[in-house]
Amino acid sequence: MRLVGIGVGPGDPELLTLAGLRELTGASRIFVPVMSEEEQGHAEVIIRHHLPGDAPVRRLVFALNHDVRGPQRHRRQRWDEAAAEVVAHLREHGGTAAFATIGDPMIYSTFTYLAATVRELLPEVEVATVPGITAMQAAASAAGLHLVEGTESLTVVPVTREVTGLRAALRGGGTVVAYKGGRRLDELRAEIEAAGALDRSVYTEHLGTPRARVLPLSEVEPGADGAPYLSTVVILPPRRGRGEQL
Repeated sequence: MRLVGIGVGPGDPELLTLAGLRELTGASRIFVPVMSEEEQGHAEVIIRHHLPGDAPVRRLVFALNHDVRGPQRHRRQRWDEAAAEVVAHLREHGGTAAFATIGDPMIYSTFTYLAATVRELLPEVEVATVPGITAMQAAASAAGLHLVEGTESLTVVPVTREVTGLRAALRGGGTVVAYKGGRRLDELRAEIEAAGALDRSVYTEHLGTPRARVLPLSEVEPGADGAPYLSTVVILPPRRGRGEQL
């Protein structure tokens, strides 16, 4: 019995890897995270481009849009319910259960919590992952940015709770990537501007889809806190000429 977390990339179905597609087509069931059973999630939209209409896809409801501040009872309940369903399938059918997740399954992914709970309920399960292309890679490609050069560091900061981590990362130098900051975009922008890095910052959303936007953060209208949760901001460090960062 196997549970495989498959990174399906940031949005473009063509960025699904061959290894990921192989695992998807060989799975006895494919689970996808959603906020509601009535609507497709990002991961399902991507994999449906590659699978037949009768593919064994099952939606698992997670509290993906709940505020991460405060008690996490509802989130934990959803993790438990999802894991119980995956375990029930594996016990009855065996084989491989696949879990498709946007980006990479080991980077800020719901798969982390699902896999830990499945292991508790079914210790004999084998857990594996297939890496996926991340939003920061897609953002750099779409904007034509060199994400890091020479000895520059790369810091990835989630902005779901607060911007304190972003503030510290900006002081540290190197390239900074801010994930999941759509709900705090004005606050995020203010921190970047205060650090003198607004002119080196790029905002992206809905990468790999027809709704994709890639533009300088300075051109994002204030009051945009309604921006997508999965938006990505890349803040580059000051750079000199070619090879000067070595």
